[in-house]
Amino acid sequence: MANYGEDLFKGAALYYSRYRPIYPASLIRFLITRFNLDGSGQMLDLGCGDGRLALRLTDWFEKIVGVDMEPEMIQLAQTLSREYRIENTERFIGDVEKYKSKFKDEFRMVTIAKAFHWMDRPVVLDHLYEMISDGGGIAIIDNFSPTGVLLPWQKKVRDVVDHWYGNERRAGNTIYSHPEITHQEIIANSKFDLEVHQIPPYELYWTINSIIGNHYSTSYGSKRFLGENVTSFEEHLKEELLAIDPTGVFIEEINTSVKLAFKK
Repeated sequence: MANYGEDLFKGAALYYSRYRPIYPASLIRFLITRFNLDGSGQMLDLGCGDGRLALRLTDWFEKIVGVDMEPEMIQLAQTLSREYRIENTERFIGDVEKYKSKFKDEFRMVTIAKAFHWMDRPVVLDHLYEMISDGGGIAIIDNFSPTGVLLPWQKKVRDVVDHWYGNERRAGNTIYSHPEITHQEIIANSKFDLEVHQIPPYELYWTINSIIGNHYSTSYGSKRFLGENVTSFEEHLKEELLAIDPTGVFIEEINTSVKLAFKK
């Protein structure tokens, strides 16, 4: 596993909060039903980012703990909890191993949303197996589709990004490479029982500003990689996108996969 360093999402928190799409209600309903949530027990949100998923589930647990390596994300998650007057959330800067070494909490459900690929997945699953109550489990949520076909506007975004950022996808202090072994295979080879589910697709509407903001929310799209070329990059991308559709509005169909790992 690559060592991405501690600055993987440095500077991304504000863009993450403003421009990352929210999770659909269909996903929340699915988790509530499949895990038989009733307001009891605790939830762990691993790689929690700004805490947006946890905020959708606070009524269904006694306590939710959000864990993330990026201090800016944790600070933003704490701010959002205060603004919404949520009293049953806690935050921790670090990884699951550090959390486990300090606390002996037991969790009914663990969520890992669009973050499992950054982790040493077999090691994380081993740690979590000891932290999850009998009958509980993990929900690994992502939108990655290895066979997905890019729409014309998405291809143009990719081309412009490659032009200004380079062809290699930078991540923290190294280059990102997507895991060759799937999440599904990792879970199947662990102590957990595997289930795979697909949430009904839905349409997401993008504007040019939200496309740019969402790009800056990613590890590879950090503004710091552009240096003095921020304005040039944005103007180039706006010009190319408006040439495709002068309205500046673009539609994407979102497919969400949920891999469940239940404790045997």
